Amino acid sequence: MDLQTWLVYLLATTGLSLSPGPNSLLALTHGALYGGRRTLFTIAGGAAGFVVLIGLSLFGISALLKTSALWLVALKWVGGAYLVWLGIQVWRSAPVGLDLGHQVTPGAAAQPPSGAALAWQGALAALTNPKGVLFFAAFLPQFIDPARNPWTQFAVMAGTFVVVESLTELAIAGTAARVRPWLNRVGRRFNQVCGGVFIAIGVALPLRG
Repeated sequence: MDLQTWLVYLLATTGLSLSPGPNSLLALTHGALYGGRRTLFTIAGGAAGFVVLIGLSLFGISALLKTSALWLVALKWVGGAYLVWLGIQVWRSAPVGLDLGHQVTPGAAAQPPSGAALAWQGALAALTNPKGVLFFAAFLPQFIDPARNPWTQFAVMAGTFVVVESLTELAIAGTAARVRPWLNRVGRRFNQVCGGVFIAIGVALPLRG
């Protein structure tokens, strides 16, 4: 992956990480309930789940490309259309809120789950989200170069996504008490910005050839 393509991928990944999703909401919840430090287990589990999803999507696409290079063109256009549709859904979605049902302070749970349990919850949030599978299947073909080593591309794509996603969730967890009111106040406009990013990606990237 050349530098220009990676920078576009980084921008797109940042937009994805900032958009509302099961893992960001889980990090927000666990950050409020257990504190930022314990939420590191949740974030690590989610990162592992995302690596699995990216690997399955990337190598499945690579295997498909071995039959015909035309599949890449088709995947780009189908994927672009899906990203536009997803952007519209995000644009129109209601603001993400968090209702814990009672007042809590970080670390206030009487018997907090173990680190392994938190990590498992994070992994399941990533792996059981059908939109995640569909998104990566639509997202990754825009950046795949059939002439390059798929393992190298996997390392770059997965590594970049995991770092950006983990840093975003860590920031959310660490500032859960402040982020919740902010999301309630400007959440709809925030969703519109994220949705606009997806729509722009879906329109522009298939045209790159």
